[in-house]
Amino acid sequence: MKKSEALTVAVNVMCLVMICAAVEIESPQYTIVHSESDFEVRLYRSSVWMSAPALDISFEKATWNGFHRLFQFTEGANLNFSRIPMTLPVLTTTVPAAGPLQSQGYYVSLYLPVKFQATPPLPLPQLNIKPYEFSSHCVAVRMFSGFAKDERVVKEAQKLATTLSSSPWAHSQTRPGYSIAQYNTPFRIVKRKNEVWVDIDAPELGCKSVGVATY
Repeated sequence: MKKSEALTVAVNVMCLVMICAAVEIESPQYTIVHSESDFEVRLYRSSVWMSAPALDISFEKATWNGFHRLFQFTEGANLNFSRIPMTLPVLTTTVPAAGPLQSQGYYVSLYLPVKFQATPPLPLPQLNIKPYEFSSHCVAVRMFSGFAKDERVVKEAQKLATTLSSSPWAHSQTRPGYSIAQYNTPFRIVKRKNEVWVDIDAPELGCKSVGVATY
C-alpha cells in the first residue's frame, strides 16, 4: 500500500472513531458578544493552534493537504512522540491575493487540547507545520450547512462581507481574507456544520485588534 493510500485509510479510520466514540471533542473557548439572524460576533480566548501552510492550490485541496500533515502530527509525528486527541474545528484561512475574497494560498489549523496548550509538542520538521498563538480577539461568524466546496465558501464569505458592510463593523476587519471552520467528518451527509470567520476590531464589545503571533 502506498504511503498516501495508507494515510487516507488512517484518516478514514479516525473519522469513524470520531463518529462512533462517545467522547467530548475539545474546541477553542469563546463568548457570544453580539447576535443577529444571519451572523454573530464571538470573543475568543487566547489559545495555541498548530498551523500547516498550503499555497497556490484550491480551498478543498489545501484543506486536505494541510489536514493530512496535522493528522500525522496528532498521531505522533512530533519530537515528543505524543498522541494528541482530535479537536474541532478544522480551520482553513485564506492568504489574500488580488482581491479580498480571492486567495493564492491558505493555512490549515487545529486547536491544541488544553493538556498541550502550555507546552506544544514540536512537530517533525518535514511536516512544515508550526504552533501559533491565537490571541484573544473578536470574530464575526456566519454559519452554513452542506459541504464546504471551493465555490460555496467564496459565496458564503461574500454574504458575510455584505452583511458586515451594513453593520457597525463595516470598516473593522483587522486583516484581509477570511477563514472557514469545518466541524464534521466527510462521512456526515446531512446537518453538516460550517462557518465563515472574519476577524474584526470591536472595542465596544470588549474586543482588541490583534495579529497572530508566531512561535
